Amino acid sequence: MSMDKPMNVFDIAGRAMSAQLVRLNATASNLANAGSVTGSEDKAYRAIRPVFSTVVEKPGVATVKVDNVVTSDTPATKRHEPGHPLADANGDVWEAGVDTSAELVEMVESARMYQNNVQVLQTAKSLILETIRLGK
Repeated sequence: MSMDKPMNVFDIAGRAMSAQLVRLNATASNLANAGSVTGSEDKAYRAIRPVFSTVVEKPGVATVKVDNVVTSDTPATKRHEPGHPLADANGDVWEAGVDTSAELVEMVESARMYQNNVQVLQTAKSLILETIRLGK
């Protein structure tokens, strides 16, 4: 990672929060599309997931970045519904490949990780302010 100055606690936590926002956005997209149907399996929505990697500046100083957003391999579900306007010639529709229970767990976990990093920033700010107060 090329940087002009070394990473500090604010950089590290801020990047981690950004990564968790990508994760939360993916979860929101997945939940928004859960239950959506289409007339063919290849057009059915598939859940998306961010892929994270560690960014190490030096030993003891690391953060995270989003490398990619990939499509899940959770298959679409075929349902026989001949009266549906999107049904194919056989009367089937394909429901999005989204596991809503897994998405809710993902949402809670990403929100907790985000909040943990907010707490890191608040603690760092308090320590800096206390150090300044002691220096007066």
